Amino acid sequence: MLIYQTMAFPRPSSPATAWRDLRAFLGQQERHKFLFALIAIAMPALIVAGFYVDSRPDKPKAQIIYVQSWPATRSDDEIKKQQKIDQAKKNEAMAQRRRQYQKLEKQLGI
Repeated sequence: MLIYQTMAFPRPSSPATAWRDLRAFLGQQERHKFLFALIAIAMPALIVAGFYVDSRPDKPKAQIIYVQSWPATRSDDEIKKQQKIDQAKKNEAMAQRRRQYQKLEKQLGI
């Protein structure tokens, strides 16, 4: 047969009584325990505060987009010529980046 026992809870007390009880308890403790108690409370509080500060999103920065202005009267040949120039610049930038990665690969021995 299983018997359940109820836990005896203390009577509700006033905040003034609770404060006096806490002061009496703390008055019996040695002073160095207060320092360790403060450190024990401060460390998790700092960690939680750090997570809170880190979780706030950064405000987005203004993004400036530059657009070239072209005359409406330019011909298809001019457009193709400019596209070839732009593609050559893009290919050169990609080749330069590839050379940088190859240099890093040789340095790291990959």
